[in-house]
Amino acid sequence: MQAGGVVLRPLRRADEVRWTTTRRRDWDWLGPWEATRPPGSPEHVGGYLSMISRNRKRAKEGSSLPWAISWDDAWPERRAINRATTPLIGQLTVSSISLGSAMSCSMGYWVASSHAGKGVAPTAVALACDYVFQVMGLHRVEICVRPENAKSLRVVDKLGMAEEGMRPAYLHIDGQWRDHRVFRLLADDHPDGVLRHYLANHVLPGSPIGADED
Repeated sequence: MQAGGVVLRPLRRADEVRWTTTRRRDWDWLGPWEATRPPGSPEHVGGYLSMISRNRKRAKEGSSLPWAISWDDAWPERRAINRATTPLIGQLTVSSISLGSAMSCSMGYWVASSHAGKGVAPTAVALACDYVFQVMGLHRVEICVRPENAKSLRVVDKLGMAEEGMRPAYLHIDGQWRDHRVFRLLADDHPDGVLRHYLANHVLPGSPIGADED
């Protein structure tokens, strides 16, 4: 999937060096918002290849969609010949996919500092929302944001997500249990599409006519 320079594609084993290098270089940028393993947790997190294996298993089970956020340098003159090899600049994971009477999911994401301020995050989330609503037929998307995370709060605001309240000590982030604000989007909130709603007031990332701010 692509909108402007932003591409959502499967996360590949071949992304390991780029993923590892980007996160190591950007740790001051990403670390304060990074999920961590709580004391006493029996889960073994492992490295990149373990994450790929775990994510693929969950994808086959239908509980998760692990995507790379990548960048098409060829746009807008043309589109990349092979979007599967466009360079990774972030990650977006659709998780906790629930069918049955719920038809819901959660989303989490990160974007490298090198591509901040270009509208990458809201565009990627809008693409993912349109996929789960229009292709999978889900009813609800939830994103939980720490109150201190001003950049992610701007993302959910730009996408017209409604706030539902606070979840105290919801996730273990950066070494501690952290409170999160809960935002949701329903399939019929933007019947013409989430990306279309977003682009009514923002330009496509990579567009020569202007820039956005994550």
